[in-house]
Amino acid sequence: MALSDLSAEDKQTIIEHLEALRSSLIIGATAIIIAAIFCFYYSEQILAVITLPLRSLNESLIVTGVTEAFFVKLKLSFYCGFVLAFPIVVWALWRFLKPALYPSERKYVYIFIPLAVGLFTVGVLFAYFGILRLVLNFFIYIAGENLDTMFKVDQYVSFVLAFTIPFGLVFELPVVVFFLSKLGIVRYEAMARNRKYALLVIVVLAAALTPGPDPISQMLMAGPVYLLYEISIWVSKFAKPRKVRVEPDEVGD
Repeated sequence: MALSDLSAEDKQTIIEHLEALRSSLIIGATAIIIAAIFCFYYSEQILAVITLPLRSLNESLIVTGVTEAFFVKLKLSFYCGFVLAFPIVVWALWRFLKPALYPSERKYVYIFIPLAVGLFTVGVLFAYFGILRLVLNFFIYIAGENLDTMFKVDQYVSFVLAFTIPFGLVFELPVVVFFLSKLGIVRYEAMARNRKYALLVIVVLAAALTPGPDPISQMLMAGPVYLLYEISIWVSKFAKPRKVRVEPDEVGD
């Protein structure tokens, strides 16, 4: 249907939705920019926290470009600014989507948005405090005694961000499984039946990321991830698929 075929009321409704979306985007972008400016002021302290795992291994970072340090701190500022402004971004998005949701659907949003944010934070912190140092130690160990390790600051910061964020997403597994189970895409029986394969994959990844035969480190790495899988199985079991509403005319046909 072309825009010219719509009635004046429909056009006005579309314009109102676009205005609401524009307003939400402006609120979210403004919050991120303000938070990024604030974080840039403390970029030296943020960089000290990011580099702490490497410095604890008696390694240092180098700068090889004139503007490298500036852009690294700028990248960190926007990343931390987004994290700091995330509640406002979520509120702006919720402000736009709320009118389109039923009260029963809003109930799930009120529960799972804070839960998703909390799980993502726990995943990032777990990767940073629990695993990152082990991974860095592994790569230093692989370099051996015949090579001098010199880490560039921009590559190191990019590595840390690319390493920790996926762990935050992995910790979202129970929330994702809940909604997929509601849609009937994921089944409790399938997840329970394939748990041994999931455990095998988790153990292999933990062994690959742990330097040397260190079963304690492997257990500390694999245990929480497998626990999330078991929790997801129970979440899938109690999340009943959404019932499809059948119209009376369809029944008669």
